[in-house]
Amino acid sequence: DTLLVAVGGGGLIGGIAAWYRGSCRVVGVEPELAPTLSRALAAGRPVDAEAGGLAADSLAPKRVGERVFPLARDFVERVVLVEDAAIAAAQRALWERLRLVLEPGGAAAFAALLSGRYRPAPGERVAVILSGGNTNAVDFSRS
Repeated sequence: DTLLVAVGGGGLIGGIAAWYRGSCRVVGVEPELAPTLSRALAAGRPVDAEAGGLAADSLAPKRVGERVFPLARDFVERVVLVEDAAIAAAQRALWERLRLVLEPGGAAAFAALLSGRYRPAPGERVAVILSGGNTNAVDFSRS
């Protein structure tokens, strides 16, 4: 029913949104400290946004891409914002429960579900894209 997708420059979510074209709800997830798509949707066009936080290396471009913005505008249902602490908690949970090591950006979409920033309706089936390759050994003691 719904697919949660982390957003950086918009390429991944733009491609997914174009593929589904409204046949599945696509919900973007961004770090609160890097709201590039959120700011663009509010402005009606790509605009500069702050770019920081735990997932800055993968989810914090200065602005969403010009070519993917129309796809996101037309086919992404909404965008939810997650805190850095929620992203770190999602990384830990994915390791502890599934033995998956993900970079912060790769765990952001799961953070929306785990933290309650995205709350599924009763009976709603939700899929989460776990992505990213900017990681190595993770030290969970610092988060």
